[in-house]
Amino acid sequence: MQYPIIDPIIVSLGPVALRWYGLTFLAGFAAVWWLGNLRAKQHANKWSPTDISDLVFYGAMGAVLGGRVGYVLFYNFGTLLDDPLYLLRIWEGGMSFHGGFLGVGVAMLLFARKTKLGWLEVTDFLVPLCPIGLGFGRIGNFINMELPGRVTESPFGLVYLCDAVQGLTNTCIGQWETVARHPSPLYQALTEGLLLFVVVWFVSSKPRKAGLVSGVFLMGYGCVRFFTENFRSPDSHIGFIAFDWLTMGQLLSLPMLIAGILLVLWSRTQNAPNS
Repeated sequence: MQYPIIDPIIVSLGPVALRWYGLTFLAGFAAVWWLGNLRAKQHANKWSPTDISDLVFYGAMGAVLGGRVGYVLFYNFGTLLDDPLYLLRIWEGGMSFHGGFLGVGVAMLLFARKTKLGWLEVTDFLVPLCPIGLGFGRIGNFINMELPGRVTESPFGLVYLCDAVQGLTNTCIGQWETVARHPSPLYQALTEGLLLFVVVWFVSSKPRKAGLVSGVFLMGYGCVRFFTENFRSPDSHIGFIAFDWLTMGQLLSLPMLIAGILLVLWSRTQNAPNS
């Protein structure tokens, strides 16, 4: 089955264009805002609607800025050395989840100082809201025909346009590839998005000790990202990092998995529930 070609631009007016990718980001932030207000009902008199709006704003800034900086540092550092202004040319594309994750962590630290809440108290409240936003982002990747998967004979495989797999194959002739690939963004939308949301939301549905919910999110994301990277083609300009199978995404997910395990173990030493 061929990849369903979707025009990335919904509507345009002169130089201004509304794109599906941007719309998925907005949908993700809107979902975080809605779920945040829903979750606030479990914390009566502690999180106001203004707090939720501010939380989403801080998180959005951290995700966008951190995502861009992380992509440049983790995946295109050589380009940055040759052309420092590349960091600012966000219209050329390029976002990293792990960079966005670090950016959100810093943003939550600033938010916690502003509201005089504990940092883990803030992250424990936030992380159950995030997976749905991640899922929307992966749908945006799919619409943009980004992150093509590895070659497969699976019935789930899709035949991609040659423009989408440049650098990944030398056998592409004509408009379409002659082989099928895993639609890895959809796999990640289901795992990083839906599955992780169900797990973390369930864990957070009862009061938990400080750090437990954040630790479960870190472990969950680290596991599902490490797994789904096996279906996603490594970046053509990086390839495998080691062992002819370890990708940059897997390498960056390992610290998350380790930190999640340590945070869950640490939370067991705490006395009172936090979230």
